[in-house]
Amino acid sequence: MNDDVRNIVLGVVAAGISAALGWLARTYLWKRKLRRKQAFFGLPDNSESLLVVNRDAVGSELAVKRYDVFALLELSALIKDCGAKAQVVAHDAAQQGFGERTEFCVGGPGSNRRMAAHLQSLLPGIEINIDTEPGPERVAFRIGGEQYLLESGKAEYAILARLTADLGQGARPVFLFCGQRAINNQAATRYLARNHEHLARKYGAGSFVLLLKVVNSQAYGPDVVELVGDVTRAAQAPAPAPVPRD
Repeated sequence: MNDDVRNIVLGVVAAGISAALGWLARTYLWKRKLRRKQAFFGLPDNSESLLVVNRDAVGSELAVKRYDVFALLELSALIKDCGAKAQVVAHDAAQQGFGERTEFCVGGPGSNRRMAAHLQSLLPGIEINIDTEPGPERVAFRIGGEQYLLESGKAEYAILARLTADLGQGARPVFLFCGQRAINNQAATRYLARNHEHLARKYGAGSFVLLLKVVNSQAYGPDVVELVGDVTRAAQAPAPAPVPRD
């Protein structure tokens, strides 16, 4: 074997080794990224999760508002990426405790009984006006003494929360997407889809409650979302005791 042939063979071998090492490195990084994503969402391979949604009041069949359907599609993509499975359940048919399966609960407490229960049990510091009568405070949020009013199509708010019950290691989280309007629910799911890596680095496997502001949804839909702030402490604080009447 002359020098030229030997150099060619060595070059091919070196290129093959480099390609194999590059593939192994990419595979390792991809798997590590996937494991972090699965840990954040509580969705190991082949695990099951719940998508809890509203039931349309006009019929007995499970019917979901258009923007809530879009929210479910956002969440379904995340669940599929984790190698897990999803079951869609109506809010009045979801009867299980915390920690058994990861739960994604979509909708406000006025139309989602499950969401109302979660807010009452896990986030007593959040008050949402569910009065159906029209008025400036309809669907307003009150958190830590601050009130957030709905300006339909201009400035709207949503709660995005990841909550874990104190059930020890292996317990699955509950994710809440509670907007003043259905489009805000989708905005919250989209925010989670875009920012879950940052949220995982910041909060790890712990709980958090974020207040989001959806800007000019009549023009931009659910795409322009601002983080108002982390309201975890205020949201988890006990609700103030009612003032006794004379």
